[in-house]
Amino acid sequence: MSVKDSLKSRAQLAVGDSTYLYHSLAQAAETLPELKRLPKSLKVLLENLLRNEDGETVTQDDIKAMADWLKERRSDREIQYRPARVLMQDFTGVPAVVDLAAMRDAVARANGDPEQINPLSPVDLVIDHSVMVDRFASDQAFAQNVEIEMQRNGERYEFLRWGQKAFNNFRVVPPGTGICHQVNLEYLAQTVWAAEVDGEQWAWPDTLVGTDSHTTMINGLGVLGWGVGGIEAEAAMLGQPVSMLIPEVIGFKLTGRMREGITATDLVLTVTQMLRAKGVVGKFVEFYGDGLADLPLADRATIANMAPEYGATCGFFPVDDETLRYMRLTGRPDEVVARVEAYCKAQGLWREAGDEPEFTDTLHLDMGEVEASLAGPRRPQDRVALPDVPAAFEELLALQMTPADSEQARLEGEGGGGTAVGGPNAQASITVGGEEHVLDHGAVVIAAITSCTNTSNPSVMMAAGLLAKNAVERGLMRKPWVKSSLAPGSKVVTDYLEKAGLTDSLDQLGFNLVGYGCTTCIGNSGPLPDEVSKVVSEHDLAVSAVLSGNRNFEGRVHPQVKANWLASPPLVVAYALAGNTRINLREEPLGLDADNRPVFLKDIWPSNQDIADAVALVEDDMFRSRYADVFTGDEHWRSIAVGEGKTYAWNDASTYVKHPPYFEAIDQPLAPLQSVEQARVLAVFGDSITTDHISPAGNINASSPAGEYLQAQGVEPDDFNSYGSRRGNHEVMMRGTFANIRIRNRMLGGEEGGETIHVPSGERLSIYDAAMRYQSEGTPLVVLAGKEYGTGSSRDWAAKGTNLLGVKAVLAESFERIHRSNLVGMGVLPLQFVDGKNVAELGLDGHEQIDILGIDDNLKPGQRLQVKAHTPEGKVVEFEVLCRIDTANEIAYFKAGGILHHVLREMLD
Repeated sequence: MSVKDSLKSRAQLAVGDSTYLYHSLAQAAETLPELKRLPKSLKVLLENLLRNEDGETVTQDDIKAMADWLKERRSDREIQYRPARVLMQDFTGVPAVVDLAAMRDAVARANGDPEQINPLSPVDLVIDHSVMVDRFASDQAFAQNVEIEMQRNGERYEFLRWGQKAFNNFRVVPPGTGICHQVNLEYLAQTVWAAEVDGEQWAWPDTLVGTDSHTTMINGLGVLGWGVGGIEAEAAMLGQPVSMLIPEVIGFKLTGRMREGITATDLVLTVTQMLRAKGVVGKFVEFYGDGLADLPLADRATIANMAPEYGATCGFFPVDDETLRYMRLTGRPDEVVARVEAYCKAQGLWREAGDEPEFTDTLHLDMGEVEASLAGPRRPQDRVALPDVPAAFEELLALQMTPADSEQARLEGEGGGGTAVGGPNAQASITVGGEEHVLDHGAVVIAAITSCTNTSNPSVMMAAGLLAKNAVERGLMRKPWVKSSLAPGSKVVTDYLEKAGLTDSLDQLGFNLVGYGCTTCIGNSGPLPDEVSKVVSEHDLAVSAVLSGNRNFEGRVHPQVKANWLASPPLVVAYALAGNTRINLREEPLGLDADNRPVFLKDIWPSNQDIADAVALVEDDMFRSRYADVFTGDEHWRSIAVGEGKTYAWNDASTYVKHPPYFEAIDQPLAPLQSVEQARVLAVFGDSITTDHISPAGNINASSPAGEYLQAQGVEPDDFNSYGSRRGNHEVMMRGTFANIRIRNRMLGGEEGGETIHVPSGERLSIYDAAMRYQSEGTPLVVLAGKEYGTGSSRDWAAKGTNLLGVKAVLAESFERIHRSNLVGMGVLPLQFVDGKNVAELGLDGHEQIDILGIDDNLKPGQRLQVKAHTPEGKVVEFEVLCRIDTANEIAYFKAGGILHHVLREMLD
């Protein structure tokens, strides 16, 4: 490993019979003593700089900047970070592989070697986002859903199998294995990486970036990782460093122990609420305190998983004895565990009792104060104590009946007001299984144990099974209108539920296995039963979903469900029994037993000792056997034909995988940067516009532009699949951009749906159709928005679709980290209002012509630009915006038209 090593940090580490070279933080601290006091998460970044110091991308001044961080515990220094590996899931992975295949085509057209485009870092893609809950509450549900998944996704899977064969350093974990973050936690991650470099054996911290925002889950294992857009991940695969500012680090001190009846989910929802209120966007969070000694690693991973929900780049837990215990439990080899212990102790990355690193700021939580909670009904940071759920639902119901143009609705941003629902007492009769029932507002129509957040945690999964067992013994059953499902994050969950004797009870309550993957949490909840769907629609009922996931944005789980609640797996089961979120589960019964006596939640809630006894049944052999042939797949996967060739043979008839248009002009000289003039506003949005709003991943409506396109290609609505599954087809995805049924464009008075005004004509069109008309007229476009633009999943298509619609800039009050980066990566300019200005204060309504001045080849990170908005009445509104291109590397990407364009041009020069 050829580096300058200006701090003389190269050293040797003996572990058993093995000897590793490494860059010693202790030796570096002999020159810069301050380095010893850094938070452990920053020590991982420091090691990365020491190991990659080349005098160009990483200099001694970068390393000194890490020591200088301690002066004010923040820094404006830009560094170049090189993660050890990349993790993908299939929704984001397919378009990434499409881009790589298109880049190979571009190189071939330029008479170069297509194999120049090849991952330089190890890449694992886990197919986990494609299974949908079409069948449920039956012993055949799993097999039937797998069969449907393979039929729907044959084209995508064939493409991924080609990629697995064509690219080096690229592995694919087949469908039906588990969720990428749980597979990462249980198998892929090593905590301390080891490899031969230039004939020498080296060790360094296991680090990664992932194309899913919940990549942060691996921070629970002491692995520094976070989510990036697929665009950034592709660049990292191709050897580009991740450009970042040395972050602020918020220390979160945990003390005490959780009380009887409190779950890891309750803890994480409390932590999420606290950190969102603190404001940690763009910052690291590092957990410390003696409470960690009694916090199981699965609980740590649950907290780390939710970093996107509390807004942090990552939520890091240092390595300690609990880390080693979990690694042994999950079947890691003894030599790996020994390496982790020796390396982390030598590097000062080991958590010692009483550790108090220096942080930018701190928070403290006594875990003994945590109470049973849910989060909702629309945002994961909106924690609600269990008894207060009915009141929170009533507030939502009142807001849904508020006119969209009211002040209350305006303050609620895109999430509130203007949705027609039946009156406050609306209800309807429904016949299910030959019996008549009454459905009203708050009815739980989806109860799903799903998502990486909780299914990675044996304590809450066993708690759900034990509660189900107790409920069955008391004669309780789920309400017949509830669509219930169990979608674990790995097959190991099935093994330990079976060994604990809990599977049958879950099955009896309708929580049969439906698949191993990320289902309801990403909108793959499948259709509601016809009779339920019809009643909800005809009577405008505001119904609920309760899920053990991490995302509950409106319109995400199911288009007919207006209230979505995040809860622990046992509470998911409890709400399936209760059947309505207007019931106070603390005081009202879940139902009646065989003797017509009321049964309360407290009567069937398992004790902490019962849960601990069940968790003790989890064994390392379960993990070893399940992961022994993790890359092999079942007969469906193995029977897929694999294409040959260095470049992909594109099928023009495919509606899943299409050659994208991004690199068509890559052989042309770069045009100089220019100001944006006479732009039109495509849409005006409020606060908290999520990537779900911008690029939905759920159902494709038959009457939407994407649905009309698919039908024109001969695809029937029953075969639409989801937006997420068609992310390899830009024609579908650009039509789906801003097409979410819950998005509100203020140019239409806040009305729901992806439509806008084509200003010159005054005609009302879908946002896609308006954008295409503007393109035909040669008119550039901008988008206006409020706070937290781009929150949610790390969807690169939210930026790609924006680019393809012809949007040159997004003007917002603030941006979520990943989406801001993705916009830059696709050549779209993120601009932030300054000096307290916003759309309302400036009096903008979207009918203006916009000039953004001062954009040229001398553009600098953080530069202020002048904007002139010309109103139809001839008035000119002038204001400044902050260019949110944050680093010099990002300027280079923007000039090239995007990050992949930059990489490709460098290869072709």
